Amino acid sequence: MAFHKFFLIQFFAITIIICIIISQISFAQNNESIIDGFFSRGGHTNNWAVLVCTSRFWFNYRHIANTLSMYRTVKRLGIPDSNIILMLADDVACNPRNSFPATVFNNAGRYLDLYGDNVEVDYRGYEVTVENFIRVLTGRVAPDTPRSKRLLSDDRSNILVYMTGHGGNEFLKFQDAEEISSFDLADAFEQMWEKRRYHEVLFMIDTCQANTMYSQIYSPNILATGSSKLGENSYSHHMDTDIGVAVIDRFTYYNLEFLERVDMQSKATLQDLFNSYNPSFIHSTPGVRSDLFRRPLNKVLVTDFFGSVQNVELTGQQYNISNSDIGHEINISDIKMTEYHSKESPRESEKSTSKNFHLFNVNSKQSSSLPQFLIASILFGILIKLVSSII
Repeated sequence: MAFHKFFLIQFFAITIIICIIISQISFAQNNESIIDGFFSRGGHTNNWAVLVCTSRFWFNYRHIANTLSMYRTVKRLGIPDSNIILMLADDVACNPRNSFPATVFNNAGRYLDLYGDNVEVDYRGYEVTVENFIRVLTGRVAPDTPRSKRLLSDDRSNILVYMTGHGGNEFLKFQDAEEISSFDLADAFEQMWEKRRYHEVLFMIDTCQANTMYSQIYSPNILATGSSKLGENSYSHHMDTDIGVAVIDRFTYYNLEFLERVDMQSKATLQDLFNSYNPSFIHSTPGVRSDLFRRPLNKVLVTDFFGSVQNVELTGQQYNISNSDIGHEINISDIKMTEYHSKESPRESEKSTSKNFHLFNVNSKQSSSLPQFLIASILFGILIKLVSSII
């Protein structure tokens, strides 16, 4: 009898150990999926856009239209004017040559007035300089600079930097008066990273030999794309005979064609956007540089840069949210809206252990380890009873 009891004790002990091991494996697998989900997310809490037209004069009408088209797109996708820095010569809408005063169009059909009555230009005319552009990026502005002219980003900000104008091999002209080089741009981004002024950056440029402008960038978490490679020009798409000049560039036109199919709930990724580039349509070779960017492009939503942050989780479970200040309970069924914040910087969060990943977990995800835990508890109770009876 004693032998049989001893055998049963061994059996139950081994069973408990196996159940505990299974529980740990299940928990580890859950944590692994949570970690994967963490790194596939943007990790940002706010979006900014810096949109720069570096040209002036009537014959550069298309560059103004390029910039205003991007301005309209990011506003449509949810980025407010307070988070947009618009740098524009602004000498086209009211130019005496304009047959349609106070308007700017990007299509010969003139279906949409880009200028409208809701455009907030932050840097206008001769304020559009290399110095002011770099000061905006790095935050080195004068103390009396108004908020509307400041890039008030932080280490949880995703920033779209869009530039268009005339350029060449590793330089971009500003209003035919000065130039910014690829080295200047790279150093500005590095200052931003050191000062924790961004989480991720998408740099997009439409100019001749555009891809050379991001060749010197060396700061992490920057994704770059351009309209043309070294030795290639960037071409206009079409002209309006009534206006008398080209109204949009090809690279921007085909980006807009894709973005017009995107809304704030879209799951389209940047990989989808880049795959849509067709050199035969653009008449140049667009480029993408992603070696500094830590996330796979097929996991990066277009709205991570062109839209606003809206983290929403739909659940089939009811949650009770209590408000201690008011002293009553609010019940919300079927939906839980959660905004994820982290006090850690991108650098710190990348080094975090799994204890922080519960921020991205729904309670029901860990329920799979519960049955194993209950079984182990029951078997442990039986083992204690058997041991007590032997003693």
